[in-house]
Amino acid sequence: MTEHTDGRARVLAALRPHRISIADYGLLMAFVAMCVGLALLTPTFLTSQNILNVGRQVSVIAILAAGQTFVILAAGIDLSVGSLVGLTGVVAAGVALQAGVGAGLLAGLGVGALAGLVDGLAIMLIRIPDFVVTLAMLSAARGLDLIYSGGEPISVNSPTFVFLGGGYIGPIPVPIVIMLAVFAVSYVVLRYTVFGRYVYAVGGNRRAAAYSAINVRRVRIAVYVISGLLAGIAGVVLTGRLATADPQAGVGYELDSIAAVVLGGTSLFGGEGSVARTLLGALILGVLSNGMNLLDVSPFYQQVVEGVVIVLAVAISHLDELRSRVGAE
Repeated sequence: MTEHTDGRARVLAALRPHRISIADYGLLMAFVAMCVGLALLTPTFLTSQNILNVGRQVSVIAILAAGQTFVILAAGIDLSVGSLVGLTGVVAAGVALQAGVGAGLLAGLGVGALAGLVDGLAIMLIRIPDFVVTLAMLSAARGLDLIYSGGEPISVNSPTFVFLGGGYIGPIPVPIVIMLAVFAVSYVVLRYTVFGRYVYAVGGNRRAAAYSAINVRRVRIAVYVISGLLAGIAGVVLTGRLATADPQAGVGYELDSIAAVVLGGTSLFGGEGSVARTLLGALILGVLSNGMNLLDVSPFYQQVVEGVVIVLAVAISHLDELRSRVGAE
């Protein structure tokens, strides 16, 4: 009875609009401190060219991380997004060569959304764990990617693709504009819509959410479709930026997207987090990588530093959550 009451309380809390916490400001302060430190260490860091370069480089991972946030908030995980970047890119490029750019873009986004739908249906209808299903999709998508492309890159010379990956709107690169638009829509959906509150409720306590008349199955399938769709957008952006659809594109991106979400403070157990903090997490990873490059840090050491930063961020987040629970009791 106590467990049910506690679960229902968490659901009701999730149904209320998300409030900005001290952790939100703490993450922002860490980001600002990192930028100030790098600006003092290397004069080229704060140049407009370098700042736009950081935004352009982080855009693909950040878009994937936005979709990953929906999944993790609902207490799931999506390991397939890296392979979907490669698959959606080659499909978009291949269809564009045969049927035009519009058809190519729709095909790329459609394949991403369809893969997410397959993941969601397998998880909810066949009851296979998220980890297993999305790991299988990671392998299957990479195989389909290689079969479709024949293992060879597909050149893209369409002005539309080039604009999406390397164009500018005023002084701002288009990938940054797309990234910000994705996060703006995701923020509104999660904070101000009923669906967004349902996502938090399902992640907070799935059984209590079902008792509260929330269609848990529909919500969990939807978050995987969203993740797949955003993987399609990321694949199109990356293809345009490289002017080539590389069948090996996106390798390891699933881990980077999860790292951005975790660094942003979203709980891997679901129900706690914010897409705005995910954006900060992605930017912190991008700034950290860019700063180490400017300081000529060896790539081998860079991976160690990034791993340590992620572990520290998760540890601090867990300690803060534990402190909050103890205080509540």
